[in-house]
Amino acid sequence: MEKLTASIITIGDELLIGQVIDTNSAWMAQELNKSGIWVRHRLAVGDVWEDIWKALNDESAQSQIILITGGLGPTADDITKPLLNEYFGGKMVVDEGALANVKHIFEKILQRPMIERNLRQAEVPDVCTVIPNKRGTAPGMWFEKAGKIFVSMPGVPHEMKGMMTDAILPAIREKFHLPFIAHRTLLTAGIGESFLAEHISAFETALPPYIRLAYLPNYGMVRLRLTIQGEDAAAMNKELDEQFAKMRQLTAEWMVIDEDLTLQEALGKLLKTRGKTVGTAESCTGGYIAHLITSIPGSSQYFKGSVVSYANEVKEEVLGVNAATLTTVGAVSEETVREMAAGALATLGTDYVVVTSGIMGPDGGSPEKPVGTAWVAVGNHQRISTQRFWFRFDRLRNIELTATNAMNLLRKFILSDD
Repeated sequence: MEKLTASIITIGDELLIGQVIDTNSAWMAQELNKSGIWVRHRLAVGDVWEDIWKALNDESAQSQIILITGGLGPTADDITKPLLNEYFGGKMVVDEGALANVKHIFEKILQRPMIERNLRQAEVPDVCTVIPNKRGTAPGMWFEKAGKIFVSMPGVPHEMKGMMTDAILPAIREKFHLPFIAHRTLLTAGIGESFLAEHISAFETALPPYIRLAYLPNYGMVRLRLTIQGEDAAAMNKELDEQFAKMRQLTAEWMVIDEDLTLQEALGKLLKTRGKTVGTAESCTGGYIAHLITSIPGSSQYFKGSVVSYANEVKEEVLGVNAATLTTVGAVSEETVREMAAGALATLGTDYVVVTSGIMGPDGGSPEKPVGTAWVAVGNHQRISTQRFWFRFDRLRNIELTATNAMNLLRKFILSDD
């Protein structure tokens, strides 16, 4: 079967200067891959007519599907629509469905008058198939030329995802015979990517050519993903499950979960299964662990609250840390995080707590406690466990690594209760 390939073009000066992070292409690539469509290129271009035109030419020479986001707004720098009109040799017309949608949004939802600029959102090239935008004013556009498909969507992620899910992906699946593709993913912690690769090198070498192994490292954790592609879904799933079972066994010592979940999702699943609750008392992470935990839908079932005890007086007055402890051994110490944990358990009334105190940088370190030092405590009403970490990166990454290792320490602590 011929491989169906796609290119993704994201448009906007804000992407090139780093003012806006391009999350669109990553999400689209994941969704295309799930459907058996391989992404050949992901390309960001600015609001420059010549650059966009060249990108369309270059990518259509290599891919059957070209997905475009951005540049469909009502301002002068939004040039995607007039460029596509010229590129495909069309003329601008008002799409009645898009016009009705714009009027509905302004009159019924926003309840404010429209201006001419807003009405122009309903104009599209007459050579495209209009894709309704159920989440915004700018319609999407589907073009076909020389056997290639070009789809233009708004750059607003929420609007783009609605179009992809509701209209574009179903249309692509209907138009093409796509192969079966499946993934199996597990998450590891406590072992570096290179050591993990060495440990499973014989397994990787023995994999059949139609099964691919990918290493996806991130902040002290490594995801391992097996991918298979073929025609016989039942046979492919059976073989993939067999290979995944081997990989699970080889990585059991470091495996967090054998699903494609984040650490905070895995921790939440663990707490929910046991019917237990957790809270955080955070100094150096400033509430970041609480943010990660509560970013998961349904976290209210197991997360009760947080004390961000950044200042020593909060550690004393809210968590009951002894002033003498802070004076003699300091806030970044095993003794302090133990007392913070005991205070958090009493204050928050949870089954478990996770506690952090450290020096994230770039200043504040000493020879005894260099920048990147973090003390973590996890515990319940019966016992408290602590661990010292040292990270050698910048402030943001030190915070992220502290949070990741703290959640993993809590995960292991909960499992040790079994």
